Amino acid sequence: MNSFYRRRGASPAVRAAIAIVVTVAILAVIIAVTPAQGYLWIKSLHVVAIISWMAGMLYLPRLFVNHCSVAVGSPESVLLKGMEQRLLRIILNPAMIIAWVTGLWMAWSVFGFHGGWLHGKLALVLLLSGVHGHLSASVRAFAEDRNRYSERTWRVLNEVPALLMIGIVVLVIVKPF
Repeated sequence: MNSFYRRRGASPAVRAAIAIVVTVAILAVIIAVTPAQGYLWIKSLHVVAIISWMAGMLYLPRLFVNHCSVAVGSPESVLLKGMEQRLLRIILNPAMIIAWVTGLWMAWSVFGFHGGWLHGKLALVLLLSGVHGHLSASVRAFAEDRNRYSERTWRVLNEVPALLMIGIVVLVIVKPF
């Protein structure tokens, strides 16, 4: 693991666990204080988390495209490594965790995990989470100067989150089945 993560103290898994616990605690307080409006607060938090997650998922591959065109060890490469790592750690990971926690709560408490559209949405969100995992691994690869994809490949991979997002939005809004 590179020095960026070692300097932070806690491992990424510990930080993710802390983020989940904090999110669940905040949601529990909201539900306890305003049970009638708890759903609306959680839904609002879910939408904000999704917007943040998607913004990062669309931006990170663009950073990779730029990173492919700079020399290893150059000041630009060092700058891009820092940007990629901060985007992942500060925006993408927490947003994904919050989106999952709030989304699962709504799927359970509001919909009872029923509905073909919900199952389809969950399948697409699982795929999006897989893309997130691939991008996370790629941040580590770039940090260690071992990227194995071309600029063109990153341009194509940049479209995958957008296509998944379109499918998710259609399922949630239209509920075709």
